[in-house]
Amino acid sequence: MSHALELAKVAGDAGEIPVGAVITDASGNLIAEGENRKERDQDPTAHAEIVALRAATRILQTWRLHECTLYVTLEPCPMCAGAIIQARLGKLVYGVDDTKTGAIRTVLNIPDSAASNHRLQVIGGILESACRQHLQNWFINRRLQNK
Repeated sequence: MSHALELAKVAGDAGEIPVGAVITDASGNLIAEGENRKERDQDPTAHAEIVALRAATRILQTWRLHECTLYVTLEPCPMCAGAIIQARLGKLVYGVDDTKTGAIRTVLNIPDSAASNHRLQVIGGILESACRQHLQNWFINRRLQNK
């Protein structure tokens, strides 16, 4: 999660909403990473999770990531939650709940819904304080710059 937080800082410095994600294999080895790139790529799907999932599937040469763990600094949105389910991800670990668009436990619960064909192990609240503080500071600074 610490590496995901570093990637979030890179994204924030580039003007993106500061979210970072990493994927590890069954042995805990880092195999892929991603950071928000919507603005830089002009791609509405370029969320950190999607970027990391795409990289992992290219590296592993399979779309099935059942032995992998995704670490992300912010609770995934509905699009990312759907992609995580479709990838058959083994475990999701996230930092802070997203009270506006969180689709894992906060606003929606896509993994446990009838629409999910995969049961996902979820752990929330890892480095929660650091993840929350980083997001809050970024938004405060962004608002100050726009005044």
